[in-house]
Amino acid sequence: MTPDATRRRAIGQILLLAAGFLVLVAISTASVLLVNQTRSDNAGIVRAVEVEGMISTLLLQIRRAESSARAYFMTSDPQLLTDHEAAVATILPNLEELARSTSDNPAQAQHIKQLRASVEVRLQEFARFVDFIKGNDKASALAMARDVATGPTVKSITELSAAMRAEEERLLSLRIAAADRTQQLASAVTIAGSGLVIALAGISIFLVRRSANARDGAEAMLRENNLNLETTVDERTADLREANDEIQRFAYIVSHDLRSPLVNIMGFTSELEELRGDIFRRIASLARTQSAAPAAPDNATDSAEPVLEGADKQLSQDFTEALGFIKSSIAKMDRLITAILNLTREGRREFQPVQIDTRELIETIVSTVAHQAAEAEANIHIEPLPDIVSDRLAMEQIFSNLIDNALKYLRPGIPGELHVRGRTKLGFAIFEVSDNGRGIDPKDHQRIFDLFRRAGTQDKPGQGIGLAHVRALVRRLGGTMSVSSELNHGSTFTITLPIRWAATNRNRES
Repeated sequence: MTPDATRRRAIGQILLLAAGFLVLVAISTASVLLVNQTRSDNAGIVRAVEVEGMISTLLLQIRRAESSARAYFMTSDPQLLTDHEAAVATILPNLEELARSTSDNPAQAQHIKQLRASVEVRLQEFARFVDFIKGNDKASALAMARDVATGPTVKSITELSAAMRAEEERLLSLRIAAADRTQQLASAVTIAGSGLVIALAGISIFLVRRSANARDGAEAMLRENNLNLETTVDERTADLREANDEIQRFAYIVSHDLRSPLVNIMGFTSELEELRGDIFRRIASLARTQSAAPAAPDNATDSAEPVLEGADKQLSQDFTEALGFIKSSIAKMDRLITAILNLTREGRREFQPVQIDTRELIETIVSTVAHQAAEAEANIHIEPLPDIVSDRLAMEQIFSNLIDNALKYLRPGIPGELHVRGRTKLGFAIFEVSDNGRGIDPKDHQRIFDLFRRAGTQDKPGQGIGLAHVRALVRRLGGTMSVSSELNHGSTFTITLPIRWAATNRNRES
């Protein structure tokens, strides 16, 4: 090869390397910018969801104050007055928090200004209403209650809150659209970059083929390195797309399918609890009328517990117990939603390693599902378990989900038998949750761990989130998870976790 040809080849290789470097720099820069933009879009989506939650909370507190004030008017129960004052005390702080969260939006700032004026007027109406009651001026209180119910203040609060919700829905739609555009742009950049890389690789192969036989070994190695590089880039790109899709789905679930229904359940449960006394007083009155029993004494107050007998008494107890279970479930659901919102807003929750009495943790979980186990005629056996150092909330979520699934998928007509056992081996704690339920087809063993994927007959409520979330938590805690199961022969889920886990070496989710 002549010196001129060698020089031209060297120059060509330098230019080719420079072009490849510039392409990689451009792709990396675009990827960083798009990732930052995606983060910004997701933060905006979460913020819109939070503002809608704040609006719902403010309206809930106003309704709570109104309901307790009216109940106090009817019963003169001091506890209802205390509830009213507690609700009133939270209204203005909630309004201020809402104002801070929407201060950068001129339209919402104007709405907040008008809403603050209406809320202050409503608080003054509450104060006058309570003063009438305390002054035993029930006629004025009743007249005021009728006028206020259809008055301009209530209408203004309702219209302004609806306008603010509409504005946040508009912003949410815009931000979701922006996030979709960013994702599409990221895909386009990735495809274009991959095309340029492939083109440059082809040119490199063409130039290398013209080299001397002494460079054949280097040529083969270069092709292998290029192939591995492309495979790695494709795998990382696919992982990034999957992670972005999951984040979008989680944000949608929290904003549309979980938070709004939960707020409604909380509100109606509170109203149902307030109506409980009146319902059973009427039942007691009807029972006395039918049995010609003596009426309630004259000194009995409206808030006194009604005297019930037989089936009515059992019904009252069942009603109270049902409300207790509903409240417990609402609280559990609220904690999970809060954890998901924190994960979406902050990127991820920081795990805190603490010493955990595993048996006490499992017993607490079992007590919360005792009613469900009794209905399913299932027995839960807790065998010896090793104590570990790990994140308590993550451990609660892991075992709560596995025990709940075991109870949910028992075989009809067969008493359920659940076993939770554990042992240690080589610095790891191995936990097993087994049952004698319907089991899982071996071909679906991996499917059940995929997000929003479910296996078997879909006759139970669920969204296919639980086991995917459990496996992600186990991985973050530095452990592994597997399942052993056959149809109609039960299932055994095995969790392997470090006995002493440290936050500094936590396993980040991929």
